[in-house]
Amino acid sequence: MKKSALLFAILGGSAQAALAQSSTTVYGVADMGLVVENGSAAGSITKLTSGVGYGSRVGFRGTEDLGDGMSTKYVLEAGILMDSGASAQGGLAFGRQAYVGLTGSPGSVTLGRQYTPYYWTLLTVADPFVTGYAGTATNLMANPGRANNMALYTTPTIGGVTGELSYSFGEVAGNITASRASGGSLGYVNGPLVIKFSFNNATNATGTDNAKNLLLASAYNFGPVKLHAAYAQNKGLGTTNTQDGLIGVTVPFGASRILASYVAKNDKSGANRDAHQFGLGYIYNLSKRTELYTAYAHISNKNGATYIVGNGTELGSGNSAFNLGMRHFF
Repeated sequence: MKKSALLFAILGGSAQAALAQSSTTVYGVADMGLVVENGSAAGSITKLTSGVGYGSRVGFRGTEDLGDGMSTKYVLEAGILMDSGASAQGGLAFGRQAYVGLTGSPGSVTLGRQYTPYYWTLLTVADPFVTGYAGTATNLMANPGRANNMALYTTPTIGGVTGELSYSFGEVAGNITASRASGGSLGYVNGPLVIKFSFNNATNATGTDNAKNLLLASAYNFGPVKLHAAYAQNKGLGTTNTQDGLIGVTVPFGASRILASYVAKNDKSGANRDAHQFGLGYIYNLSKRTELYTAYAHISNKNGATYIVGNGTELGSGNSAFNLGMRHFF
């Protein structure tokens, strides 16, 4: 019956039958907050910012059952700057995500603009601030967030173990190595324990140099508190050579949760431009979909280091920042 319906849909004979096998969901995030940044040579700044914690967005996700345990899926997700109404990600129509793929018992394959496996490890395991607010770990740690032209394979979960492999085509004529990237992750989940290792390797626009990032992250949920820890090695373009360490906690209680983390960057070069960040946040759930939040972070730079405190959308301007805002999921 499903094969017949699919055949009629292809021939244009039964649109209703095709629609009956698929589903599409519209979803989004509306996030606005007050941001106060200090420590810049230009002076402090106070502003309203979109996406302080989670980038504001509207998205479409859908699936279609192909039978025999196989299905298609797609995501089209547009970033929105709610303070101005403009598109985020440099004005791209679907700059956050845009991919299509197949999923089934052998795993899934998705194609398009997607998040790297490295970023998912930082987001879901390492960082109690989930790469948002003033305390985001990405103020000091590498953030290979999205990649264009990516083919991503995700294995099925077997005995708590799952893996990912990605390859992003550079699409530079006559130079197969230029602007390409590869990555992957291997994770293990056993009840309250999560351990995940990820890597990302990105080549520059001429194919003559590359950035290599390794990340080992873990989290353990004791119930009243969730502990986070991470260690990263970065060998970037040119002579960059750094190590990062993170420890953090998530403390849920009632309708609230407290977030805190300490991130240290160790510059292995002769300049020894180290930095340390402390972040603290508080989130209160007004309902299942609406939250109030506040956060603060400060970076101590050493030997001329110039790291700054940003948030989920902006890079920031100084070495400390305060956030106060509201977020609604729909």
